[in-house]
Amino acid sequence: MEIKRAASYSQTRWDELQEGLKMEIFTRFNKKDIQDRQIDTLIGLSKGITANGEVDQAEAEFLQSWLVQNCQSDNPIVLNLLNKVSEMLEDGILDEEESSELFSILHSISGDKTELGEVSKTSTLPVCDPAPQVEFAGKNFLFTGTCAFGTRKQCQEAIESLGGINSKGVTKKLDYLVLGTYVTDSWAHESFGRKIEKAMEYRESGLPLVIITEEHWANEAGL
Repeated sequence: MEIKRAASYSQTRWDELQEGLKMEIFTRFNKKDIQDRQIDTLIGLSKGITANGEVDQAEAEFLQSWLVQNCQSDNPIVLNLLNKVSEMLEDGILDEEESSELFSILHSISGDKTELGEVSKTSTLPVCDPAPQVEFAGKNFLFTGTCAFGTRKQCQEAIESLGGINSKGVTKKLDYLVLGTYVTDSWAHESFGRKIEKAMEYRESGLPLVIITEEHWANEAGL
């Protein structure tokens, strides 16, 4: 009897491992489709959560739960939002300031005036206007925020393939600061806000540092 139970347990465990392997393979080869579906769902969630003009504690916790369940595909938007929501709920309380910031982020995803994948208007983001022609060979680039093109590594590989140089930070030698598509109106409060502020200071001091959107960068690169 004990041997039969052990054999049954081993078979069950083997079946679970096989199913896990199948799911891993499916996720690997269908990553883009999975991410697209996640974004569609996230847009719907964002519309629902912001429909009443605010984000409360229960809604933030529900959003966090959904993000945790959907972070296995390494979707940069899901991961970025999960980190943000987790930071807000770390103390167990979504205060008024956090609620307002989360509403702004979700509205930038679901809002009628700003579709997901469209960078915020230049009136709220310090990009150069008009957007200049981008030179790549020998120029220093730095990405900040979450990009729609791909992971930070993929963006950097694209720069190198075009003859550009990836910088590790905002310095006086930086030529281009590229703002990821998912930089929101509340960029000054984001973790990457200091990079943007420092780049603005250098630019205002007379240095030829250019701040552009990811969309303009991709268009100029022919991507």
